[in-house]
Amino acid sequence: MNGDLILLALIIIGLIGRSPIITTAACVLLVVKLIHLERYLPTIERRGLELGLLFLTMGVLVPFANDRITYKDILSVFTSWPGILALVGGAIATYMNGKGLDLLKVDPQLIVGLVIGSIFGIIFLRGIPVGPLMAAGITALLLKIVTFVFGKL
Repeated sequence: MNGDLILLALIIIGLIGRSPIITTAACVLLVVKLIHLERYLPTIERRGLELGLLFLTMGVLVPFANDRITYKDILSVFTSWPGILALVGGAIATYMNGKGLDLLKVDPQLIVGLVIGSIFGIIFLRGIPVGPLMAAGITALLLKIVTFVFGKL
């Protein structure tokens, strides 16, 4: 019952914060619970991120399928500063995702803070949830910085 109330609160927060993603996700999960399909929650948890990333990647790749990206555009990635910085940014992001995965393996209870922080970011900063690994990667970086500045936590 506690989970139902939390999901209901997330629906309300999503409506107030005008966040259809949070509202819809919480509604779907509440419906799954209310019609007693809880046995699918582990599958949703395990495969939901993969499906979300699949659709996100498909959305990003549509310009290739629509022939809106040309060979000239691809070449400019390797020959322009914005393109080179995008390559570096992509490499850093994947590295940070790896560090985030390492952090969650060592300290899995941090997922609670990542989820609540992501909800705040979606609602109050108008952010887009792209995955807990990046949030965990940024957390790992922040932990390194705080440890470096202030010593052992």
